[in-house]
Amino acid sequence: MPQLGFGVFQVPDDQAQRAVETALEAGYRSIDTAAVYGNEQGVGRALAATGLARDEVFVTTKLWVDDLGRDRARPALEASLDRLGLERVDLYLVHWPAPATDAYLDTWQGLEALAAAGTARAIGVSNFLPEHLDRVVALGGTVPAVNQVELHPALQNRDTVAANARHGIATEAWSPLAQGAVLDEPAVTRAAARHAVSSAQVVIRWHLQHGTVVIPKSVTPARIASNLDVFGFELDPAEVAAIDALDRNGRTGPHPARFHG
Repeated sequence: MPQLGFGVFQVPDDQAQRAVETALEAGYRSIDTAAVYGNEQGVGRALAATGLARDEVFVTTKLWVDDLGRDRARPALEASLDRLGLERVDLYLVHWPAPATDAYLDTWQGLEALAAAGTARAIGVSNFLPEHLDRVVALGGTVPAVNQVELHPALQNRDTVAANARHGIATEAWSPLAQGAVLDEPAVTRAAARHAVSSAQVVIRWHLQHGTVVIPKSVTPARIASNLDVFGFELDPAEVAAIDALDRNGRTGPHPARFHG
């Protein structure tokens, strides 16, 4: 799985094809979507239009909370595959644990069956807290490959990142730029000026240096390209530490313990 990918959250289906085509032309090789985003068809059209070999693009989609349950995972993935025009996805995630339903453990066993069948090459979770991860791992079966969580300088989710590391789970960041809320922070703008890059590039580079998988979203071609152009500079330890110090529980989305769809 590429460490830097392209996300399409909140990209309407009629714009998704152009955005994903632009991303693939720029050099992205990982695309992250979800059933609830309503744009899997647009993503699929882009994948078909580019002519890239299937094994050159890593495709992630997610199971929505309405389809939690062991027996509902297969038809949900089959519907996603139909919309994407694919025979398999590279990564299939449980989108939210929705703990009040207590259905995510049965759901996980449904995903294990999909992995065994080959329709999902790897399986993982999204928005899972340490206590949710512990229960999944305690099942004694497949350990999630990835936990995709809200993560950015203002919400560094350190307990969850530590739990991921403890279980050997890769951490993937959604909303990696905090919807722009951290781009004007002096710690970010100083680093951007020093390296002659944008604030967004600095924050993406910060994620990469922490070992996080990151999926910035944009529909602007120039920004799509610049978000990928982050391998020609490196933040020094003082710059990383200054951005680390921005952590303030600045959550932009729902809290996983309370979100049920």
